[in-house]
Amino acid sequence: MTLVVGLPRDERATAAVQLGGKLARSFDEDLVVCTVVPPPWPPGMGRVDAEYQEYLDQSAKEAIERARGLVPPDCSAEFVVARASSTSAGLVSVAKGHGARMLVLGSSTAGVLGRVAFGSVADRLLHSSPLPVVLGPRGFRCRPDNRVRRVTAAFGATEDSHELVIAVAEVAARAGATLRVASFAVRPRTPLTAGIGSRAEDGVAHEWAADAEHAQRAVLEDVERLPRSPSSIESVVGYGADWAGAIEDIGWADGDLLAVGSSTAGPLERVFIGSRSSRIVRHSPVPVMVVPRGAARALAERAGQDKTM
Repeated sequence: MTLVVGLPRDERATAAVQLGGKLARSFDEDLVVCTVVPPPWPPGMGRVDAEYQEYLDQSAKEAIERARGLVPPDCSAEFVVARASSTSAGLVSVAKGHGARMLVLGSSTAGVLGRVAFGSVADRLLHSSPLPVVLGPRGFRCRPDNRVRRVTAAFGATEDSHELVIAVAEVAARAGATLRVASFAVRPRTPLTAGIGSRAEDGVAHEWAADAEHAQRAVLEDVERLPRSPSSIESVVGYGADWAGAIEDIGWADGDLLAVGSSTAGPLERVFIGSRSSRIVRHSPVPVMVVPRGAARALAERAGQDKTM
């Protein structure tokens, strides 16, 4: 099986390829490093279109050559220049053709350094991909031997979140990583200064957190009963006045991977990132894997089967 890395033809390439190498090493997968160019246009009266096509082809070849030097020596990689009307469609087509498990992308250069930022390609894939999409924070770098050490599942105490945790347990076990289940209690700052508003909001936040912790214990019991579970399991609730604060509150380390599920408003077999997941992804200081509900269901079913992964 393979992982497909979407290769941009600019400075973002290093982050995307290094993240792909880290994931390939962790999950014992091969890499397909792919850059996408438009198909040739019908011949015109002048040379402008042909010259532009030549420029695109040459820039794609140069990007591939640079990428060869970025892939870690312990990773097996194939390099592909795909032709498609859109980059997102081209990456999905290549992924299907190679039987890939997931798509790997870097962040937009317009985002905050060290946080995940959606570019146009990522935004389309986060609303259409049939495969899990992994996004690295802007400027992501890692050591050549870096691996996924811990996978954190964002948990919202819903049926779909329960299924996501079981799926992520399968992912963590395959990587030899630990599993953390995290819920986030966000209490916006109140303009009230009399005290009653603040105390009421605190009470609501803590009551919600207590319910989340109860739901976390239930799903962790199911994880512990899996034929093959992660090396260790923990749960945590992050508190904050905003999403950034709540996500930072639980602490992060080198080797972390965050996993979120796609929205129930979208189709089962494709990623459709909702507003809550989008907020979590955008404030993540570590790579994020966004999992379609259909893929989460398949992984959860696989996790419950007693067989070698």
